[in-house]
Amino acid sequence: MKKIKRALISVSNKTNLNQILKILKKFKIEIISSGGTFKEIKKLRYVCTEVSKYTGSPEILGGRVKTLHPKIHAGILNVRKNKSHKKDLIENNFKNIDLVIVNFYPFEDTLKNTKNHKRIVENIDVGGPAMVRAAAKNYSDVTVITSIDQYEELIKEMNINNGATSFKFREKMSQNAFSETAYYDALINEYFNKKNNNFFNKKEIIYGNLIEKLRYGENPHQIGAIYSKDKTIDIDKLHGKNLSYNNYQDIFAALTISKSLPKNIGTVIVKHANPCGVSILKNKLGSFKSALACDPISAFGGVVSCNFKLKKDLAIELKNIFLEVVIANGFDNDALKILKKKKNLRIISASNFKIDEIINFNSSYNTLLVQSGDTNKFSKKDFKIVSNKKPTKSQIENLIFAFNVCRFTKSNAIVIASNKTTVGIGSGQPSRLDSCKVAINKMKEFINPDNDIVAASDAFFPFVDGIEKLVQSGVSAVIQPSGSINDKEIIKFANETGIILVFSKTRHFRH
Repeated sequence: MKKIKRALISVSNKTNLNQILKILKKFKIEIISSGGTFKEIKKLRYVCTEVSKYTGSPEILGGRVKTLHPKIHAGILNVRKNKSHKKDLIENNFKNIDLVIVNFYPFEDTLKNTKNHKRIVENIDVGGPAMVRAAAKNYSDVTVITSIDQYEELIKEMNINNGATSFKFREKMSQNAFSETAYYDALINEYFNKKNNNFFNKKEIIYGNLIEKLRYGENPHQIGAIYSKDKTIDIDKLHGKNLSYNNYQDIFAALTISKSLPKNIGTVIVKHANPCGVSILKNKLGSFKSALACDPISAFGGVVSCNFKLKKDLAIELKNIFLEVVIANGFDNDALKILKKKKNLRIISASNFKIDEIINFNSSYNTLLVQSGDTNKFSKKDFKIVSNKKPTKSQIENLIFAFNVCRFTKSNAIVIASNKTTVGIGSGQPSRLDSCKVAINKMKEFINPDNDIVAASDAFFPFVDGIEKLVQSGVSAVIQPSGSINDKEIIKFANETGIILVFSKTRHFRH
């Protein structure tokens, strides 16, 4: 146990400060503070010594230097059992500081509220992290508190131990403190990286806020959790069981496709992170029914994501199907009432979810693969018609729609579409020819459309056999990236068979 006799408080967030002051007064603990915190403590009518008076040095440089003083840091850092340290304190008339309560300048909030570089830099805390690191390093003797969320725990600890703290408690707070300083520095690092367009620095620092610990990972014997760079994620669970690791994977896969579709249009059905049905028909109920018809068997136990506000008529359809998750840009009251009758169904509102500039991380065996996202919206200028036969407006729209779905489907990926709806999807096959066969078989099993069938491939056809299979199944137009040494053979085949062939200027694997 370590008795607390002297505390230093310097907090940007002054919420619940009165709680801490009460417990310090109860155990007759001397308080040192500075700046706005000192003024707030005096306003609350507690006795406090200002740092400048305590150190004998005034605040200088407009407040940039307040607590950066040997009397402060020696009081925190000295090892109480070390005779040499004790001698240094006596010779310099320094006193022990046993409790450090600090939270930092609001750098993260500043980034959200301004783009003014000077203001951002001024909100980089220096003295606060220095004191926290010092106290965290010396946790054998010093207690460090870095968040208002820790106040209740500190109060309980002090009450139980008559104004002292246990080694176990101090060690825990130390670990939290180092996490806090690392997170803070990571934010600053990312800001300067972005400012200088330096996305691949010599050292990569990843930070995140724990959103929740999950029951398990992909399988019950694995542990799992979800973190976010923000303090929340922009989806709101309105009902149902806790989300699992696999639920989150499917939700993000579904939302990535949904948010790439035209505004307030489109239904996406996902199973095991792959789309099994997508439609952008304007009629919302019709778009769901069309997406479901693409592969109703795979949709069982899947995720439905509606890129619009979900209403009663669609809710009635959804309640008759076994689904893990339903996502929409909000729900009307009648729809919510109907869906909530399914006790375990996770209902997610994603009206605030946006896909901006993203960096994707993939971790394996203590390594990180890092890349920018593949979420830019397509336009006609991204494609080149290379066949003699030219597509109609409807055909080019269907081709771009199919290609967009294709880029979010695991490679090798083939998507067959008709009337702005997928009618066959082949995904995750080692052979592109096999993906063609899977997509064709799905189409024949569930829909078998008889006109205006188009197909998309996420990468070029290396040989004619794949595109030949598609043509034989009734496909009249194909879109694929260029880049094969056999591109000329593919174009020749298209012209010989009278189909439309469009080349994308970029490849879109989703490995």
